[in-house]
Formats: sequence, structure tokens, C-alpha cells
Amino acid sequence: MFRIGHGYDIHRTVPGRPLVLGGVRFECDFGLDGHSDADCLTHAICDALLGAAGLPDIGHFFPNTDPAWKNADSQLLLRAVVAELNQAGFTPVNLDATLIAERPKIAPHLAAMKAALAASAGLPVNAVGLKATTNEGSDDIGRGLAIAAHAVALIRKN
Repeated sequence: MFRIGHGYDIHRTVPGRPLVLGGVRFECDFGLDGHSDADCLTHAICDALLGAAGLPDIGHFFPNTDPAWKNADSQLLLRAVVAELNQAGFTPVNLDATLIAERPKIAPHLAAMKAALAASAGLPVNAVGLKATTNEGSDDIGRGLAIAAHAVALIRKN
């Protein structure tokens, strides 16, 4: 039995914070605002996996009111989500995600991000699809005030 889930996340950009996307730290003059490392790409993937399994969203497992998750590495969260899936009797099959950002340039980092996400999800690199696009200057993302991500996940019942 196969199941599909969708995830979405968005975070505002802020100066003075590291930018982490897909488990990769970017050399950049801004980061994303959030309780953990604010890796919106990994958060969207977590929600896609959880949704496919019919489990609660990422905020249920890692609430922003819990100091334990302050500045947490989102790859740790992804590994914990995969463990929750396994406990519920599911295994990830593949992931596909789109990162939406005006800057920085994402393309040079796609391979490293795919490798980090695949390792954390327990998947081969070729089971992770990753694209990047811009919002062509429209809305907060287009003005560089936020970065967002959409993700879909396919899981199978063990």
C-alpha cells in the first residue's frame, strides 16, 4: 500500500542568522526566522512524510514553545520523523520538493542538499527530487523577504 503526502513551509528572512536549506549552510548575509534552524525545505519534507502517514504535523512533534528545539538542526527532526513513520509501520519511498527563493542562488548547492536530505530520510540520493525557482519579484518571496518550500512524499506500508 502506497500513500502520498504534501508539505509546505515558509519563513521570513532576517539578518544575523545562518541560512540553512536542505541541511546545507549557505554563505549569506541573512538567515531564516524560526525556533529551530528554520530550514523550510526540510520542514516541508517532514510535513509531507507525516501527512502521508496520517500523523500530526511537525509542530505537534517539535513545538516552537519547547526550548529543547531552539536552534535545532532540522536534519535531526527529519530523522525523528522517519523514526515516527517506521513506528507507524511506514517507510519513505521517495521525496520531491521545490524551494522558492529569490536569493541566494540555489543551483550550486542542489547536489549537497539532495545528499543531506537523502541521508536523513534513509533514501538513496536518486529517490530525492529537488528543484529551485523564484517568484519573479512578486510578493514577499519575490522581494527577498521570505523563502518557501513545497514537498511531496511517497511512503509504503511495511
